This record gives sequence, C-alpha cells and structure tokens, in this order.
Amino acid sequence: MSGSPLAAGSPPDPRDDVVRILIVDDSAVARAVLSRMIEGMRGFAVVGAVSNVPGALAFLASNRADVILLDLEMPGVHGLTGLPDLLVAGQGAKILVVSSAAERGAAAAVQALALGAADTLVKPGVGSFAGKFAETLEERLTRLTDRAGELVGPSRLPSGVPQEFDIVAVGASTGGIHALSQMLRAIPPSFEVPILVTQHLPASFMSYFAAQLAVLAGRPCEVAEDHMRVRPGRMLVAPGHAHLRCVRSSEGVAIRLTDERSVSGCMPSVDPMLESVAEVYGKRGLGVMLSGMGRDGSIGARDLIGAGGAILAQDRASSVVWGMPGAVAASASAVLPPDEIGRMVASQRRPR
Repeated sequence: MSGSPLAAGSPPDPRDDVVRILIVDDSAVARAVLSRMIEGMRGFAVVGAVSNVPGALAFLASNRADVILLDLEMPGVHGLTGLPDLLVAGQGAKILVVSSAAERGAAAAVQALALGAADTLVKPGVGSFAGKFAETLEERLTRLTDRAGELVGPSRLPSGVPQEFDIVAVGASTGGIHALSQMLRAIPPSFEVPILVTQHLPASFMSYFAAQLAVLAGRPCEVAEDHMRVRPGRMLVAPGHAHLRCVRSSEGVAIRLTDERSVSGCMPSVDPMLESVAEVYGKRGLGVMLSGMGRDGSIGARDLIGAGGAILAQDRASSVVWGMPGAVAASASAVLPPDEIGRMVASQRRPR
C-alpha cells in the first residue's frame, strides 16, 4: 500500500506562494503527525502522504511538490536507494531527509546529502514530535524554500585571459555536498593543486565526510589538523569545531585552526579560509562558492578578489539555496553549474 495520496488536514492552499509538501514515511502515525504539524504552518500545505518510494514516484508522475520529506528506513526500496529517482521525478523538488537513521551516525546523513538531499533532520520518537522538533522542522522548511537573496547577480560564462592558480578553496553549506560531489567527479585524480574545503557540518560528520570525498575525488582527503602541511594532490576539510586558515611556514604553507567568532556566526566559516588564501596565495588563489544559505564567504571572497585572485560561483538553477553563491555572483569570474566548475578547475587555469 502506498498510503493515502492526500494527508489529513485542510485542503492545500491554492495560492501560488504556498509550498507544497509530499511526505514519504512508512509509519502511518508519523505521516499523520507530520501532516497536522505542517498544515499548522503558515505558507505550507501537505499535498501528499505516502508510505514508500514507489508510492512517491507514482504521486509525482501526476502531481507537483516543492519539498519531499523522506524517511530512509522503509520496507522495499530504501530511502537512499530511491533518493536519486525522487530527485528526477520531483523536477526541482528539494528533499529533506527526516529519519531516525541519521541519529545512529553520520554515514546515512552524509550519504543522503551526497546523493542530492538538501538537508537532513533526525526524526524523534512518536511521542517527541511536538515542541523543539516542530520548531526545527519549520525552520528547515523555511530556509530551504526562502527565495530571499536568490536574485543577486547575473549568471554568466567565463571571460578574459586565463591564468594558473596554486590552491583551490571551496566553501559550501546547504546543498553543497551534492554540488561538491559533482564538481569533484569532473576533476581527474591526477590533478595536483591542493584543495581546501569548508562545508557547514557538525564535527561528528567530518571524518565520514572526508572519507566520502576521498572516494569521490580519487585523492587523499583528511580532516585538517593544526600545523598540517598543504601538499600537492591532497584535500583538506575544515573540522566542525574550528576555522581553517592558511599560514606561511618554513616548509611552505601550513594549516592553522582558529575558533574566533566569525561575522557570519558559522563554525566553521568560509570567510577565514578565503581571507587567508588571499593573504598567502594572492593572485594565485582560486575560490569556489557552492550552494548554501546566507552570505558566509562573501567577505573572504572580496579579499581574495582584491588580492588578484578569482572566485567561481555555482549558478542559481543548480543550487539548492543560492544564498552563498548568489552573494558573490556579481563579482565572480564565472557563474556555472558544479560540473562545469570542476572542468574549469581541472584545466588548471582560471578566468581573470
């Protein structure tokens, strides 16, 4: 059984600005509780509630959804297995994984994000749906569907005279893991320029995240530690508890981890990484801004451009949230989908 196509509650608001939600969860109780919770949120409407991935695909064949709430551990097709198909069938719908599976470790959550989920949220026990969970769910839905800041700067192709670079520094947040995976797949393992990554994730996720990136990129990837050297052919990921900075050392360039409060309030923040790349590498530095909420990285991007370096930004159409890349698009050398950014990086050249 795929469950009832329409959830309990009032009929969906017909206004164009209402966010349409599809719930995919094998628990009838969870579907009912989530439906009532969402119908009580202003600007959101549940248009469907089904018990499995095949039911969701059947629903999407003739109905539209803006956000899909997806459980992972369901009979038949697992949520992770069905996630890519749901992305295709959803035609732009954002997937928020709501599953207790994320609580048992970071692996399922990071894998879901790498496959294209916009965000993850730990589903509590049935008796704990109210209160904090309801507030967090509304905040996540609002963040994923907020169009504020998404109309900054035009999309454009690169222009000008290319120039080589010695470091690639990537910043990302919501939706960034999937974008990063697309970018890295376009860069061959033989690429020797070091890659730094600051991705907004909890500290507990970072070891698995680095391991996943190593597989995707076909190159060594480690969670950065203080005084670690920046080496050719390697990737370093900012830990969840500290900012990643580059500093000059007697042996070249090393990592310095700091924990000062950033302007964006993010930990780790993209700004310190890009600021330090500007200081150490100057015009030989290349920054990449991928999908993410807010404006983290915009200050560091300004510093890098001022030092003669360049910024590449993910385009609006491919971004889950065009906040971070949108904030730098007007001054970016190019605004492109992640795979095209990867191919440009792989050429070891950059637009000026």
